[in-house]
Amino acid sequence: MNIIISLLGTTLDAHGRGTAQWNNWRPSVALAMQEDLHFDQYYMIFDPRFQPLMERTCEDIRTCSPDTEILPVPISFADPWDFEEVYAKLYDFSCAHDFSSEDNEYYIHITTGTHVAQICLFLLNESHHLPGKLIQTQPTYHGNPAQGRYNVIDLDLSRYDLLAKRFAQERHSDQEFLKSGIATRNRKFNELIETIERVAIRSTEPILLTGPTGAGKSLLAKKIYELKRLNKQLHGKFVDVNCATLRGDQAMSALFGHKKGAFTGAAADRPGLLKAADGGILFLDEIGELGLDEQAMLLRAIEEKTFLPLGSDQEESSSFQLICGTNRNLGESIRNGRFRADLLARIDLWNFELPGLAERREDIEPNLDYELNQFSRKSGKRVTFNKEARECFLKFALSPETLWSGNFRELNAMVVRMATLANGGRIDLKTVQAEIARGGRTKPPAAEPDALLADLLGSSYGEKYDRFDLAQLRETVMVCRSSKSLADAGKKLFAVSRLARKSVNDSDRLSKYLGRFGLDFSMIRDARESREK
Repeated sequence: MNIIISLLGTTLDAHGRGTAQWNNWRPSVALAMQEDLHFDQYYMIFDPRFQPLMERTCEDIRTCSPDTEILPVPISFADPWDFEEVYAKLYDFSCAHDFSSEDNEYYIHITTGTHVAQICLFLLNESHHLPGKLIQTQPTYHGNPAQGRYNVIDLDLSRYDLLAKRFAQERHSDQEFLKSGIATRNRKFNELIETIERVAIRSTEPILLTGPTGAGKSLLAKKIYELKRLNKQLHGKFVDVNCATLRGDQAMSALFGHKKGAFTGAAADRPGLLKAADGGILFLDEIGELGLDEQAMLLRAIEEKTFLPLGSDQEESSSFQLICGTNRNLGESIRNGRFRADLLARIDLWNFELPGLAERREDIEPNLDYELNQFSRKSGKRVTFNKEARECFLKFALSPETLWSGNFRELNAMVVRMATLANGGRIDLKTVQAEIARGGRTKPPAAEPDALLADLLGSSYGEKYDRFDLAQLRETVMVCRSSKSLADAGKKLFAVSRLARKSVNDSDRLSKYLGRFGLDFSMIRDARESREK
């Protein structure tokens, strides 16, 4: 069925009397006169003070469209220009009826009523309390003047190709903004940024950024803030706090502020960082380092937007969005009693784990270009690699042997050093080789026990056993290699636990352990002797 929801127009719908009324355009009646649009039901919302006008209008609608069922809805507005009252009563009307858009086609007439009423109908339609399409009527100056014409407005913006393209371009621009304009190639990281962009624009709930040190948590938090500012969703500051630097009373004072005399050295009032973040974003980096007392106060500040400064008996308020960063496993910190489970539950609604540079090796090259451009912008001089030097550095950077334990900070430091030492704005091969030779960033050669394990278990042993088991086995192999016999090795390996046993058989215990890996003492001894030749 086609169903129309309309407000009686106390001015426009009152035009004309008697036969003359059919020479005038009346919006509510004109809807029933459209040749290409028929309504099965007509909800007519009216103020009871205008009952005669409502009855006359309904009679004319029946004249034009006898099959239309008219459903008068009396709603009394004390002040039709009071937004709160009008919205509340139209909202109640929407809730009192089962408007199912699955079975019916709804139209919301926004031509009649005060501007306030029209705005309220628009908002209720946008929020899907009144589903369907908006319809607008207007007079014409040719043909039947009473009929006029209509326009239908569908608020599903995805239906409008031009708008959909513009929104897609804006979303792409927002995602590029969060990536600092870096053309990243890692699929999982790009999908992560796409999700973060949607959350940043649509949510004000806390965000938790996890990942190794140097993975870019601080930079991303700042970019989220700047994106929300560009979208006019914030008016306050970005307040960046490293929780690892906060200890004792100074932590409480820094976060929540204090009153003069609250503790020794408190010579003046201090508002605190939570207050400074009012209307903006508070970024708590390394939140896992925050003390338990501070965590308790922070939880209350998040939930109630209020907190108590040190030495004060009057609460302060601050409305901020919280972003937290950590390289710790907060679940493990909870088990160790170092972090509150209720706080984690509150800040863990949106949890995004940023991968380290070693997990995004395909993004090393575009990030290398970004770091060079940043250096050039800050220093005021253009710096580039020559072809040979760039190839050498990328070969090093992309090698699985390069750990990148410092992640993007490490890459930044390397670029800054090479760019600073570059002569004539060109980083040459010698400079790159010297930087690589600084060492400490690549995996060390395989240690002797690992080489021995490869001899004993095969080169793919790492794919067959957990690292936990291999760590124990390495120690066992080392002890066996330095022992004269199986019994001697057993005594060394079980030196503590054997004291608690009434009867000991170290050789048997060790043999059974080695048997789990298909090994025995003689195999280890033979492997040692073979390597020593």
